[in-house]
Amino acid sequence: MPNASARPKHGRRPRRRRREDPARNELVSSSLESAQQCLFNQDYGTAFVHYLLVLNLAPAFKDFAKESFRFTLSKWAEELDSVGRIQDLFDCYEQALEVYPADEVILNSMGEHLFRMGFRDEAAGHFHKALKLRPDFPEARENFYRVANWLVERWHFLMLNDHKRNLKYQQAIHKAVQSGCSTVLDIGTGTGILSMCAKNAGAAEVYACELSKTMYELACEVLTANGMDGRIKIQHIKSLEMEIPKDIPQRVSLVVTETVDAGLFGEGIIESLIHAWHHLLLPPPTGENESQDPSLVGRVIPAGATVFGMAVESTEIRRHHRLCVSSVGGLSLAGAGELRSPVSCSAEPDETMEPYTTERLSRLPGGYKALTQPFTALDIDFNNVKELEGLCSRETEQIRLPVTEEGELDALVVWFQLRLDEESSLSTGPKEDTCWEQAIYPVHITNGFVLKPGDELLVEVSCHDCFLRLCSVSVQRDGHTISLDNSADSLGPGNPVSNPSAEAELCTALEGLQTDQEQTRDFCMLESSEMALLNNHDYHSSFSSAMAKLISSMKAKGQKPEAVPGSQSEVNDLLYVLDVSEGFSLLPLIAASNGDVKAFSSVEKKQQQEVLKKMALANNIPEKNLEFWLNHSEDEQGMLKRPAREKLWSAIVLECVETCGLIRQKLMEKASLARCLLEDGGRVFPERIVVYGMLVESDTLLLESAVQGQEPTLGFNIAPFINQFTVPVHVFLDFSTLECKHLSESVELFVLDLMEANANYTHREVKVQTTCSGRITAVPFWYQIYLDQEISVSTLDHKSHWKQAAAVLQQPLEVTAGDWVYLAVKLHKSTISISAHIDNGPRTTMEQ
Repeated sequence: MPNASARPKHGRRPRRRRREDPARNELVSSSLESAQQCLFNQDYGTAFVHYLLVLNLAPAFKDFAKESFRFTLSKWAEELDSVGRIQDLFDCYEQALEVYPADEVILNSMGEHLFRMGFRDEAAGHFHKALKLRPDFPEARENFYRVANWLVERWHFLMLNDHKRNLKYQQAIHKAVQSGCSTVLDIGTGTGILSMCAKNAGAAEVYACELSKTMYELACEVLTANGMDGRIKIQHIKSLEMEIPKDIPQRVSLVVTETVDAGLFGEGIIESLIHAWHHLLLPPPTGENESQDPSLVGRVIPAGATVFGMAVESTEIRRHHRLCVSSVGGLSLAGAGELRSPVSCSAEPDETMEPYTTERLSRLPGGYKALTQPFTALDIDFNNVKELEGLCSRETEQIRLPVTEEGELDALVVWFQLRLDEESSLSTGPKEDTCWEQAIYPVHITNGFVLKPGDELLVEVSCHDCFLRLCSVSVQRDGHTISLDNSADSLGPGNPVSNPSAEAELCTALEGLQTDQEQTRDFCMLESSEMALLNNHDYHSSFSSAMAKLISSMKAKGQKPEAVPGSQSEVNDLLYVLDVSEGFSLLPLIAASNGDVKAFSSVEKKQQQEVLKKMALANNIPEKNLEFWLNHSEDEQGMLKRPAREKLWSAIVLECVETCGLIRQKLMEKASLARCLLEDGGRVFPERIVVYGMLVESDTLLLESAVQGQEPTLGFNIAPFINQFTVPVHVFLDFSTLECKHLSESVELFVLDLMEANANYTHREVKVQTTCSGRITAVPFWYQIYLDQEISVSTLDHKSHWKQAAAVLQQPLEVTAGDWVYLAVKLHKSTISISAHIDNGPRTTMEQ
């Protein structure tokens, strides 16, 4: 008898053959049949449940059912999304990923839903996983590039490439640790560079926290690559949620952080430092313990900051934040009321408004003029917890600024000097070569106001909600006070930028006193890009001309006896125009102003619809000639339907180029659908887009696109990890102010024909001759948008509301004057990719 206790060789039990289960097989077979039948009947929810059952019971069917399951999941997710069952939607994706954990299509689809819901961190993770599984997956790559712009903003690369900034932080941390600060907490660690500086300086314990899941995972990779894994304890947590001993065992002697934005406090540094002083840091030095061992008291790097401000004139800032024209495209804007951007500062917090935006003044198109000398707006000591706590309860400070130059008051600009310790500081000033931009507090005086030397500008500075707020309140001139809040109304429709007499200013002041101060003026908010579009006079004029030509030709072609006003025949003779532009658009009104046109607008916000109605009334456009189409539609493709009658569209207006300088997603698919919905002789606006580009050498674009090796990051190995989020196209670019060397003339790269499908191609090779020697680092590109055969507008125009973009090469290409460079330009959906080489030289790729 064999030994019953004997174990099989190699210590493994023999695998038993699974016995067939007839009932189970029958269930699988019937469920698969039911899934296919439900799919045929478009009952996607039931089909999804049956497929899940089959795939869980019989994994052998995974390959067979994969395509059908993907399609079912996609359609069922669309249905759940349309009825707002968001939790059920994500539950379905989680169930799908349990069955297919390494399916790049499902990962990408879930990422798209997450991104639409605002979960950018999570979306990026799914896109990244999809790309790791299939690096040539174009949809996932395009999605990842777009979300990467949100998660790892371009300033991350600039900051890490800023050797001066990194070195000063390293020196301040080294000095603090050497003086006895042996335990360190890095708040908002990012890539972990400051934590690694602390550890290399000799800190006994280093802790780090990072709120962004993407940056946390990136920092973990960086720490491992630099031999710091386990030596620095990093957590994915908000510092305000950290506790002792749950998250760190004891209070630390040093907090390092760089959670500052252009307005200093916008990333929550005040709240995080107050919390740290109360819960995570050792007590600060006081009169009693100033001579104590440094390891027994707490301190913060940076130690404090001084905020500076200045009043400026800038046409670029002006046109993005307030109305600068009285008419566009033949329409008077008098009836529109006050229109302004959502960036507006007042002493009292307003959740609907942002207190400031940001600009790099050194690269501002058209430049700027300083109207006052720089002034100190605020000084803060980060090592004084009482001062930090008292910041939000400080009295609003009034500062009087002597005006030194005449000019229109457009904004207050702000920068700061960050004191790392007693000896070292960093400045974010407009004349500094720094990774920071400056904070912009625009002035919303409707008709503008000209300051002149001798005036005093009264500015209020407050910080009631831990946001720095600067507000231009009034101007003191010749002994009279002119309220800037009321000056737009009181200056009247004459020359608003002329200097009124002292008597007129006194009347203005008296009028302001008689006005109910509690009453707020009625205004409508538009995004700053929408304000710039509204101020783009040339674009609207060109559209008006092209639309008038089309309407005239359509009317001439279908001439009929004059219809009786209000009759059915008059309704039938109307031409139908559909505008599917995103956001606020005057194009439907311009179309309707031609008469005998019914225009359909895609504007969704009620307040903006009211503005268009008021404008229609002021411009004598009948109310029945303007309709708002699909107010609550989530499906952009759903807008491209014929009106509620049998007649097709005479014109369909597509928004083709994003403000940032990229082609709109799914543009060619929308154009294809739009062509099918046009009546004979109808047109798509625009009908054609020509893409132009130029070869340039620009170190600036390189620094903003990727970390350039280990030297700027103090020898730490960070570049390969942060550069995973390198996006091969730089957006929101102002080519007119970009520091670059032109290596060629401009050249036509590609043509997108929205009216002639057969005229389009998917790829072409462009031959470009260099005009001088250098390194090709990028190809900036822009568009000539043809509204019809003769009328066009350029996105390169300095008055344009569009910015430019630049495709950045993975590796610079050395050229000499006269070389022929070959650009292989390809179009996949709405994404343009470019590869470059010199004759038989190496190819280097970039994408839009």
